[in-house]
This record gives sequence, C-alpha cells and structure tokens, in this order.
Amino acid sequence: MSDVLASFRVQRAAGPLVEGEAVISTEGFSPRYDLDRWTGVISKPGHKLEGVSIRDRILFFPTAKGGIAAGWAFNDLIGKGIAPKAFVFGVTNPVMVQGAIYAGITITEGWDPDPITLIRTGDRVRIDPARGVIELLQRA
Repeated sequence: MSDVLASFRVQRAAGPLVEGEAVISTEGFSPRYDLDRWTGVISKPGHKLEGVSIRDRILFFPTAKGGIAAGWAFNDLIGKGIAPKAFVFGVTNPVMVQGAIYAGITITEGWDPDPITLIRTGDRVRIDPARGVIELLQRA
C-alpha cells in the first residue's frame, strides 16, 4: 500500500475504491452542457477545464450543474469507454448520485477541508467510499 501524503473526509460516498489522477476545477459540472459525450472532453467554451479529457480521471468539482441528463449520460460514458473513475463534488444532487451509482462510477459529496488546499491536477489520489476518505498518494 502506498504512503499517504495527506487525507480528508467526505460526508457521503458511494461506489468502489478507486485510484487515479486528480483533475481539479473551481467551476461546476454538467454532463449535458459541459461535456462532449462522444469524446469525453470538456467542451463548453470558457469552462475552466475546456479541452480536458475526463477519461479514467478523478474529477473534483465544487458543484453539480443541472442533473437530469446524468441518469443516462454516465452509463453512456461507461459504454463508450470514456468515463471518469470518480466524481468528487462539494455539493451535488440526487440525479447525479443516481446516475453515478447506476453506471458504477464512484461519487462523493461534501468535504473537509476543501481539496483545492491539498490536491492539484495531476496528483495521484485514492477514494475509499467505505471509509469516507480521499487520500493524496503522490504529487504530480
């Protein structure tokens, strides 16, 4: 098991234990309006992550935007092989949670402290939903 450089708790979490590369955003996320669902790239002009692929990454967003499309969009991303490993939200909504659980994508909500103080894009992190913990494993 890797040495843990830092860790923080999340209030709610579901899904399998995952490890991967972190992508940090200071802007919210909508699978319907922010994402090209054919390529898995954030495509909304002006989005803080415009041009970034979500494939196999652990995504940190302060909020979920919208949500009605998440119920099917996340499962579609899995089928196309372009889904992230996990979504880490400060605040999300039931539709995003249901969509992630249906698709088998790890999802969390609520954190202490704000992960932007501990984690940077490119860092390797582990999410353990059973323990409600996110761990920093390696700096980029």
